[in-house]
Formats: sequence, structure tokens, C-alpha cells
Amino acid sequence: MKQIFKLKSDFKPAGDQPMAISKLQDGLEKGFDYQTLLGVTGSGKTFTVANIIQSTNKPVLVIAPNKALAAQLYREYKNFFPDNAVHYFVSYYDYYQPEAYLPITDTYIDKEAMINQEIDRLRHGATSALVSRRDVIIVASVSCIYNLGVPLTYLESRLVLEKGKPMVRSDLIKQLVKIQFKRVSGEMKRGEFRVRGDIFEIRPMSENVVYRLELNQQQVSDLTIMDNTTKNIIDNLEEMVIFPPKHFVSTSPQVAAAICNIKAELKDRLTYFKKEGLLLEAERLERRTKYDMEMLKTLGYCHGIENYSRHLTGKLAGEAPDALLAYFPWKDGKPDFLTIIDESHIAVPQIKGMYNGDQARKKVLSKYGWRLPSALDNRPLKFSEFEQRIGQVIFTSATPGDFELRHSKQIAEQVIRPTGLVDPEIEIRPVFNKKENYSQINDVMAEVKRLAPLGERVIINTLTKKQAEDLNTYLNAQGLRSNYLHSDIKTMERMNILKNFRSGEFDVLIGVNLLREGLDLPEVTLVAILDADREGFLRSQTSLMQTMGRAARNVKGKIILYADKTTDSMRRAINEAERRRVKQLAYNKKNNIKPQNITKKIEEFLDLAEK
Repeated sequence: MKQIFKLKSDFKPAGDQPMAISKLQDGLEKGFDYQTLLGVTGSGKTFTVANIIQSTNKPVLVIAPNKALAAQLYREYKNFFPDNAVHYFVSYYDYYQPEAYLPITDTYIDKEAMINQEIDRLRHGATSALVSRRDVIIVASVSCIYNLGVPLTYLESRLVLEKGKPMVRSDLIKQLVKIQFKRVSGEMKRGEFRVRGDIFEIRPMSENVVYRLELNQQQVSDLTIMDNTTKNIIDNLEEMVIFPPKHFVSTSPQVAAAICNIKAELKDRLTYFKKEGLLLEAERLERRTKYDMEMLKTLGYCHGIENYSRHLTGKLAGEAPDALLAYFPWKDGKPDFLTIIDESHIAVPQIKGMYNGDQARKKVLSKYGWRLPSALDNRPLKFSEFEQRIGQVIFTSATPGDFELRHSKQIAEQVIRPTGLVDPEIEIRPVFNKKENYSQINDVMAEVKRLAPLGERVIINTLTKKQAEDLNTYLNAQGLRSNYLHSDIKTMERMNILKNFRSGEFDVLIGVNLLREGLDLPEVTLVAILDADREGFLRSQTSLMQTMGRAARNVKGKIILYADKTTDSMRRAINEAERRRVKQLAYNKKNNIKPQNITKKIEEFLDLAEK
């Protein structure tokens, strides 16, 4: 069978990588549903997985626990597979306040969202690639388990235009509007088109180009792709495929059937409310639902259309929604793709927890008449549904969780790094030195002042976002170059902060959770963990090991744990690090290997286009 993926790299598998690749490939061939790659930080887990992808010959879904790590993985896979379709799929919200109702204070909170158009473009690139080719790698966050329209409708709604094909101008306009393109006369944004005589210009959602189509005597006479900025012709085509600019797209018969079913559900719900004497709830539900139905009838779309997805898709009550997973191929009744769950000790619990949180909020909305009960079917997948819709799975983590350890048919351990790097030494220092009247902040500042002139970087891990922000303000006031990173920062800004940190625009990066799993920052020589003895989720064995791993890509790497006592989590983390160090040092001595820094080009994580 011809390989659909072509791996390009200057490196060859080394250290424990050849063993891990062979073991995991053997497991896939034997049909193992779950396997785990237990790879220490800096051991090249992504390169190991890339070698497996090359031999698998199936589309691939890579799930990461946060957008920053997903962006880093996207760039790495894009570099490994430049000739294949590597795409990025995460939540497109820079800001998202979900619709909610607080009965105690009688407060209704309307949905507020700020959509990032660039991420929306990348999401459409992912879905259009999945329905048109097989050599696809999608790097996604857990948003891949949320409702995303109907793949079959999305595919069937695409317009296929061919040179010489008969086409009436008015019919093409109607078709574009029907699949949710908006007609404009001036400057076009993505998802819009304009018409000048017999010349159509269309801006698709998935690319930063303009599709130009010319009609002559009711035939397609010319198809070209133009650069959106210069308007220069990039390519002349014989055929052009235009996908809908929205994932929730419905045909006229589907909308008509949906409105009929919504009316029936509304009638039943109003009967229930009135019987129970809940007249206020009945009035607000009737007013909102009738308005939405009118919008659907007129425009084929309404604000919050996803809450009517069950009716628009014809699904039964309680039936699983179609998420991104539904866009991947199936064969012989089974998913025909490979799933990689990166940093699985975080990603798996995230996936497990999404459903219950979503349902709790929507049950309140339904109970008090803000939404029909069918809105509960606009939801993320349950974990059991997720398991049924993924192919063979490889978990990757330096600290696998209980689920991975219990369910994996085998575990491939990757402790020896190709570079010969060993796990950093760990030093414990007091949170407050009473004898010298010296705190952990004073101490870490002294370390920064020593390392910054040498061009070395420092990561400081705090317990809270507020502490990270306050410490950043304090360090800046002391003349030190620092910045902070946490989940309140917009996706694109996170990418810029990480790039600027690596580039040396500042020396200290302060954060909480986002500075743990997977981030590849080889310039970092010191990781300082404040209040390391505060036993809990953020200072568990897993959290400590993940945070300490950020210093494992540099020969000079060092860890400082600020603690007044050694907790059980600290002790276990230190013992495991020492076990790995012994093994790594013995391997280096036996093979006469001198450790070398990991070198990695500084580049943009995402392929951003001009708007």
C-alpha cells in the first residue's frame, strides 16, 4: 500500500525512540485499542508519534488539553509533514460567556462571545480537508467533542463549479446565499461574495484567497484563485469546490421540518407550564421560540441556532450530536483513523468532565423557560460516546493517569533522550528564611539577575493567576524583564508571548497551569516552583513533574522547589526524577554520550493570514 504521509526530518530515531516506535506499531497491527507512550519531557514523543503516523496510512486526530499546546503540536506536525494536510481545530472564542440563568437572584445571562476569525478560518480548513482527502492530521483541543452540525449536510451543500458547466447568474447567487454566504457590494470578509456583471468574487472561510468566477453565455468560462491582498492570480482551475461558511447549514426541507417539530415541542412545553401555573416561564419561552422560528423561516439561520440542532438534524432525543469526530472516515462499521491524546493525564479528565457541566447549566435554562428541553441535545459527547467514535488510541504523557494505566494494552517507556540530556537536578529551598530575613521572591529574583545577563530564561510557577500578575508587576518595577501567561489571555496573544519569550524579548515567564504540560522552551535553564509544599492539585506529584520538565531541554537545566517541608507529592516526584537520572546517566556512560541542548527554530505556531 502506498504511504499517504511523508515524514521529512533531519533526525533519525535515537535513544529509546526506535524501541517505542517498534512496540507501538506492533500494537496497532495487533489491533490494540489503547496504548501509552510514557515519554519523559524532551525525549521526542512528537517525533516518535510522527514515525508511527507515517506507517499508519490513516487520517489522524491529535487532541491536546489546551490551545497553546495544540498550536505548538500543530507547528511540529506541519514541519514533519509539509506535503500533507495538517490543520488546527480549537474553540474559536477569544471570549465566551455561556447563556445561563441564576434562579436565586432571578438573573438571566445572555450568551456573549467574541469569535476569532482566524481560528474560525482554521476550523473550516480542518473540516473541508477531512471531507475531501485522507492524508489529514487534525490537531485539536477538547472542543472536538462539541456539536458541529451534520457532516453529510456540510458535504452535500458544497458547490462544485467546473469550466464549461452551464450556470445561470441568478441561480448561482441563490445557491451561494442558500449555503449562508452573504452578498456585499464593497470590501469582502470571509464568508461573503460580490457580483459585478458576470464576474463573481467569493471569499471562502478556510483560506485567505478570493475565488473568481466568470460566466459567458450562461456557462462557467473562467475559474481562478487570486491573492486577497494583491489581487494577483495564484492559479487557474478547471474545477473549484466551495464549502459552506458555517458548519450549521440546513436545506430548506430540513428547516421546514425543523420548524414543524419545534412548534410541536413548544406546544407540549407550554401545556406543561400552564398546567403547573408557571405562566411567566410559558410567556418567555413562547416569545423567544416564535421569534427564532420566524428567523429560521426567513433567513435559514437564527441567533443560538445550535440549540435547535436536534430538530435541524432529525436526531432523536438524547442521541449523540455530530462533533468533529463525525467528519473522520469510517470503514466496516468502525472509525478508520488514529487518535493521539497528548498529555493524556490532563486531556482525558477534561473530556470526561465536559458533558456534566454543560447539562447542569442547560437544565436550569429549560426548567425556567429560557430554552426548550431539546436544547440539552446541543452538547458535548459523553465519554462513552467519545470512546465509540475514536479509532485506535495512543496516549502520550510523562505522567500517565489512572485511566491510561488501567486500559492500555501496553506501555512503551521512553526515558532515554536522543540528545543525552538527563533530568535536571532538584534543589529545595525555604519559602521564608527567618535567619536571613529572605523570602522565596527575594531568592528567585536573585536567580533571575544572575541568569538574565547570560541569555538564559526562567520560568516561575505560582499557585494563582493573581499571584502571577502581581509578581510580574513587582519584577518589572525592579527592572527585570518578565511577563505572565494564563488562561484569561487570548489564544493568539499566548502564541506571541511564548515566541517572544524564546526570542529573548523578556527573561522570565510567570504562570500557573499553562506552564506545565508539553511546552517546548529549550532556552529555559531554571524552573522555580513557589510554595511547592502546598499539597493539592497544583502541587501533586503529576503537576510537579510536569512543571519541572520545562527545564529538561537544556544542559544547564535546574529545578528549585520553594518549600518549608517535603510533602509526599514532592518526595514521590523527586524519587521518580532520580530513578530516571540514574538510568539516563548509566546509558550515557555506557555509550560515551555527551548531553547536548535541544535546538529548535523559533517560528510562528500558526499560519495566520491577513484579514
